[in-house]
Parts: sequence; C-alpha cells; structure tokens
Amino acid sequence: MATTRPPLVHHRRHATPLYGVIAEFEGPADLVHAARKTYEAGYRRINGYSPYPIEELSEAIGFTHTRLPLIVFIGGVVGALAGYFMQYYIEVIDYPLNVGGKPYNSWPAFIPITFEMTVLFAAFSAVLGMLVLNKLPQPYHPVFNAPNFAMATRDRFFLAVEANDPQFEHDRVVELLKSLGAIEVNDVEV
Repeated sequence: MATTRPPLVHHRRHATPLYGVIAEFEGPADLVHAARKTYEAGYRRINGYSPYPIEELSEAIGFTHTRLPLIVFIGGVVGALAGYFMQYYIEVIDYPLNVGGKPYNSWPAFIPITFEMTVLFAAFSAVLGMLVLNKLPQPYHPVFNAPNFAMATRDRFFLAVEANDPQFEHDRVVELLKSLGAIEVNDVEV
C-alpha cells in the first residue's frame, strides 16, 4: 500500500513594507523641477534630500508652514510669567522686605529678570521645538537603505514619495519620476 504525501505548500514570506519610492537627480535645478511637478501631480507626502540647503525646494514640495514660531512664542510667554511670578512670590509672599519705603510689589524692579527669563525660555523652546519637529535625533531612517543615498551628502539630489501618500500608486509614481529625468528610481523598504 502506497502512502500519499500531502501536497507541498510554498509559504511566501511577507514582503517588507514599502516606505516609498526615491529618485536620484543630477543637480539642484532638476530636483526642484521634479519636486514641483510631483507636487502638481497631487502628491503631498514628498521630501527632497540634498547636500546643501536649496531655498526653492521647501516651496516646491509644499512646505510653507511651521509651528516653531508659535512654540517659541509660548515658551517666551511662559518664561515671562515664570520670571515675574517667581519674583512676586519671593518679594510679596515668601520674604517681604521693605527697602527704602518701596511697595512690596514694585514691578519696575521685576523687569530685568522677567526679560531674561523670557529670552531663556524662548531659546530653550526653540531648540527643543526644532528637535521635536525635525524628529531628531533620528539614527535610522528608511531612506538610508536606498542605493547611493550616501551621495546625498556629497553631490547627489534625491526626491522621495512616501507610500502613505493618499495618491500613491507604485507604478504611477515610478513612471512619473522617470519621466522627470531621474537618473535612477528605487523602492525604499522600511
């Protein structure tokens, strides 16, 4: 009597999740042109990488608003209030000391420290806000896996379209980036 074997089943490994598609460009003008065309095509989750700042690039990818000024303003207001009320508490509530017949709540004497605390808190909130908004420190980012991405620190320019963009369709994005004069277009895995 012959034994029957169960059929072989090939288990496909799950493909690595796709971060997006990245295209390499020769120069800054090519990158800015491609970024504008990509933005005009309806993509919003795009980012450009270059060895130096390109002023037009942020406008081309639609990055026009940052929350950093609001964060700095709130930090400054908190610092001013903290500086003033710290002095008020010390001079009026905790340790009232009458010097030269002045009132305890002599607000003109509180101005220098209030100003210094405003500047201190605004500066700290600017640094911390910049780090948080830029998601720093970030020792790993998926675009580091892209071939030739190390050249972004020397003389190459890259444009990435993220897979979580509502308009993202892999084949359409690849064709768009190729049509914009990309040297090379690659998938970026997470």
